[in-house]
Amino acid sequence: MTQVASPARVQSRLGAMVRAARGARPLTSLSGDQLAMGLSGLCLVHCLATTIFFASVASVGGVFLDNHLFHEIGLIIAIGFALITLVSGVLSHGYMMPFAVGSFGLGMMAGALSRPHDGSEVLATMIGVAVVALGHDLNRRARH
Repeated sequence: MTQVASPARVQSRLGAMVRAARGARPLTSLSGDQLAMGLSGLCLVHCLATTIFFASVASVGGVFLDNHLFHEIGLIIAIGFALITLVSGVLSHGYMMPFAVGSFGLGMMAGALSRPHDGSEVLATMIGVAVVALGHDLNRRARH
């Protein structure tokens, strides 16, 4: 016999969800590090999606997503976020480790641009992006 939740139980769950939503922060209150980590996640999705796309459709010549200029602009944006958030973090909390980790990841991403398009570039970029995101997470934790 299947039990159906009572209306009181459903209302208490709904009330808990509403209370949790009231305590949530709006998107505009995200820190720069949180925004940079989100962009790192989007970069990872881009790397995975284009790799899977080009592997499954071998006849497609990547005009836009495989363009070096697109990736160079993405690296410039990542360096800009890193300069703003990681340097301001060092100035506010004084720890160099988040900056060092983030810079190492940016170096890995920059080095990946010089690799051939044989899969190793994607792997190096994804590892670099993950290391940059770790640097931003360390920076966010050091601020609190």
